[in-house]
Amino acid sequence: MDIHAKIAEELNIRTGQVEAAVKLIDEGCTIPFIARYRKEATGALSDEVLRNLYDRLVYLRNLEDKKNTVLTSIEEQGKLTEELKAQILAAETQVAVDDLYRPYRPKRRTRATIAKEKGLEPLANLILLQKMNKSPLEEAQNYIDSEKEVLSAEDALNGAKDIIAENISDNADYRKHIRDLTMKHGLLISTAKDPEAESVYEMYYDFSEGLSKLAGHRVLAINRGEKEKFLTVKIEAPTDQIIAWLAKKIITDPQKSTAPVLKEALEDAYDRLIAPAIEREIRNDLFEKAEDGAIRVFGKNLEQLLMQPPIAGQVVLGWDPAFRTGCKLAVVDPTGKVLDTTVIYPTAPQNRVDEAKTVLKKLITKYHITLISLGNGTASRESEQIIVDLLKEIPEPVQYIIVNEAGASVYSASKLATEEFPQFDVGQRSAASMARRLQDPLAELVKIDPKSIGVGQYQHDMNQKKLSEALDGVVEDCVNRVGVDLNTASASLLEYVSGVSKTIARNIVTYREENGSFVSRSQLLKVAKLGPKAYEQCAGFMRISGGKNPLDATGVHPESYDATKRLLEKLDYTMEDVTNRTVAGISKKIRDYKKLAEELEIGELTLRDIVKELETPARDPRDDMSKPILRSDVLEIKDLTPGMVLKGTVRNVIDFGAFVDIGVHQDGLVHISQMCDHYIKHPLEVVSVGDIVEVKVLSVDVKKQRIQLTMKL
Repeated sequence: MDIHAKIAEELNIRTGQVEAAVKLIDEGCTIPFIARYRKEATGALSDEVLRNLYDRLVYLRNLEDKKNTVLTSIEEQGKLTEELKAQILAAETQVAVDDLYRPYRPKRRTRATIAKEKGLEPLANLILLQKMNKSPLEEAQNYIDSEKEVLSAEDALNGAKDIIAENISDNADYRKHIRDLTMKHGLLISTAKDPEAESVYEMYYDFSEGLSKLAGHRVLAINRGEKEKFLTVKIEAPTDQIIAWLAKKIITDPQKSTAPVLKEALEDAYDRLIAPAIEREIRNDLFEKAEDGAIRVFGKNLEQLLMQPPIAGQVVLGWDPAFRTGCKLAVVDPTGKVLDTTVIYPTAPQNRVDEAKTVLKKLITKYHITLISLGNGTASRESEQIIVDLLKEIPEPVQYIIVNEAGASVYSASKLATEEFPQFDVGQRSAASMARRLQDPLAELVKIDPKSIGVGQYQHDMNQKKLSEALDGVVEDCVNRVGVDLNTASASLLEYVSGVSKTIARNIVTYREENGSFVSRSQLLKVAKLGPKAYEQCAGFMRISGGKNPLDATGVHPESYDATKRLLEKLDYTMEDVTNRTVAGISKKIRDYKKLAEELEIGELTLRDIVKELETPARDPRDDMSKPILRSDVLEIKDLTPGMVLKGTVRNVIDFGAFVDIGVHQDGLVHISQMCDHYIKHPLEVVSVGDIVEVKVLSVDVKKQRIQLTMKL
């Protein structure tokens, strides 16, 4: 198989683009580096396309390795024909290779192998040829052999049928056709183990749907229901159709005496050998596709969450709510430095509200707090009411926002949090995290395992290695798209920079602590274990404000510094103009990018990127995202009435809709059918995590804490 051509066809890109990308990947370049700084080579492939390309490259290379292993094994058995070799080489999936290898795979002792040991293979072949002059039972008399434990003609005939059944089961073409028929006409059926049991799986207690129509989220829900022993699940295949098709393929003359024997053998082959295997394969395939879809959605949600715009320049009070142990507070300055921490007890059982308000008023006045970041965990509702009452009592213009606490407890109890805040307890660390994840969501959320951030569905049911790799890729793309400040970034943030390992990230921080701030990117080469290759991969994504070279504060890669200087000279600018940001109109001076790129001996795409960076140096791509909604009053679920129109923030997008925070502590669901007037395949076509949307309340169930919303206003 021409892997490059195959990938090009699948991704609808040119073979040359694939070849260039694969060459760079094999040379050890990272996806963010290739996407950003090797646009000429790949024809400007995006990081998303490059990740899909990389995944297919790994799969297809593994497939080629498997084919070689299978071919070698069959050749060693002396059974490799040119036709079989061609079939194996043409196979496009691992399942297809497995089907072709099945007859040659070393088997444990089966009923068929035992029958072969008893010398019954010639009888089986005679029956399959269907050219016998006497009945199969009469022919079977010739194979009675007490030494081989074939004590009767019936014994011999049964053994022959076992051999025929296995031959039918091992036929790759039969298996493929039966799998296709089952997928096309089969049903997935789930029933309740105990119809009286209450569970979240009640809609699947008597459920049936065509395999070809099953939505991924249903597959994941049914699998979990089966795992938790609420559901019994099976595939109902079009058995009569399959048996009739097999009979047509195998029985040449239904009038022959061999026909009933072959019918029994093929029915046994299907019931005992083929159907259970195909049910397993189809269920695995359905799960893998559902898993891939869920991981894709999780990745998109995570990307949107990480790319939320920072709320800069504000002193924030982080509030980690609780009942018995009190609410932990942390005051954080605009740079993320913790100025103060304390604990108040305004919630049950202490209910020391007045005392808490006094503490809060003092903190707001002392530190000029302008924003309160309240976690959405236990006692959040009660804390919010206290905040709203307080804001009415003070003259200062303070607002509050409720932030998703997901992962805060994981972070605050981690080794990383202990190293960062050795003097704080778990609650204080959590409060500081509440504030910081508002000030710079990306810098704070990278400290938490992406799986714990809570923007996916069924993540605990998935292949954890596959999920981690996909989510780490998303974090890596986001960090490199934004860039990091080399002099303030934590090791947790630095380790996601292109070409930087955990060890190198720690070494960068150590170098900074021992030698003071970096004044140029080239200093990175003095960091232990950071060699020329790692420097090439990471330098463009590192930013230094106020350093020796103003280009170090931009996304221009050091390899393009000479070309950038020549560009500035050509257009009558100096490096001082870059420092003073007086090169804003540089693009207007360029008449012909292609010609200028040739003169500067760089690619046209690189030139356009350099110009963009010079015009808007250190521009944060997160500025284009929706800003979070800041609140100053409280709303409760009982205040909601059908028809009420509200603004809300999309918290999570799933296959069947989106959960929207409308400020009542219980996110409302906008079903996919309520998102727009035209048909959409997936909610991600319309909304993303962090989007601010206008919604109308459809229904409210206070008892079940369920809110149904619509975006069709």
